[in-house]
Amino acid sequence: MKVLQVLPALHSGGVERGTLEFAAELVKRGHQSLVISSGGPKVAQLLDQGSTHIELPVHRKALSSFAQILPMRRLLTELQPDIVHVRSRMPAWITWLAWKGMPAARRPALVSTFHGMYSVNPYSAVMARASRIIAVSECVKQYVLDNYKVADERVTVIQRGVDINAFCPRPPETQWLARFHEEHPRLAGKRLIMMPGRISRWKGQTLFVNAMAQILRQMPDAHGIIVGGAEPGKEHFLEELEQQCRDLGLSNDITFLGQRNDINELYLVASVVCHMSTKPEPFGRTITEALASGTPVAAFDRGGAAETLRACFPQGLVTPDDTSAFAERVMALLVTEPPPVELPWRFQLQAQTEATLAVYDQALSER
Repeated sequence: MKVLQVLPALHSGGVERGTLEFAAELVKRGHQSLVISSGGPKVAQLLDQGSTHIELPVHRKALSSFAQILPMRRLLTELQPDIVHVRSRMPAWITWLAWKGMPAARRPALVSTFHGMYSVNPYSAVMARASRIIAVSECVKQYVLDNYKVADERVTVIQRGVDINAFCPRPPETQWLARFHEEHPRLAGKRLIMMPGRISRWKGQTLFVNAMAQILRQMPDAHGIIVGGAEPGKEHFLEELEQQCRDLGLSNDITFLGQRNDINELYLVASVVCHMSTKPEPFGRTITEALASGTPVAAFDRGGAAETLRACFPQGLVTPDDTSAFAERVMALLVTEPPPVELPWRFQLQAQTEATLAVYDQALSER
């Protein structure tokens, strides 16, 4: 099977990581994997894994992007993929309009993934035009059914799967740990409370800093680590967070680690992982990755993140936006031995891959 995935770019983020992981699985199973994006630092990894990357500026949310319809149509005609899988709205518009202009007999099967609960408007509606739709959680599926004229049987829930070979309980790699402590000596011997996620206001880093202020009053051996980079245009928010730490006297108690490529090792040295998004997230990949690594998670009881935690580690759920309760839950997790967590099959990468291939087969049979 020849599968073409289309997304805006290959920078950091859950969609990008999911695309790369799935592309690698396709190659392992003997399928041909192609990806169209505007490029980015993750292209090298994609190529190393055996996929083909085609650079096309499909990322800009502007009318000028529709100039890419004809180049996309030429690519679809030349490449002749069996499946085209769109993962974002602007690339989906370009792809769908290119696809519509092809002779019906030569069109590939079209599949989309709702990675989020997009604003309800004509721009977002393109994601519902695919013959088969994947939703990353039950709450996302319900959102699709509530807001678009889509038959229930066209929407399949497939949770983002964790590679349990990459994320599993084990001692941190010795050389990595020595290098980590050499780079960040004040973290040695501390109980690390980790907040992963790109630097963005709705991800909840402001609440995390406030919770750390409360935790440190009772547990001075704790230390907060914020893992994630500031995307272009978000640098001012990172500066706000750093100023918030200074104002609260926490500059020596919270470390900003930036964008990392060693997240699997960081989960292993963390004592607790926090998820504090201020609006419902569609899924919450960091929750399953941390739990697969054997690290307990505290998260607000909302959206797909809560759906995931309820299935895997309900002890970590906290009333939404209650920072004091969140701090108390983190401290409780620090002083109690967490029960062993075994991720249900549906949250594992192999399950995601097999379920997605089954959706592809359905789309091909309907074509």
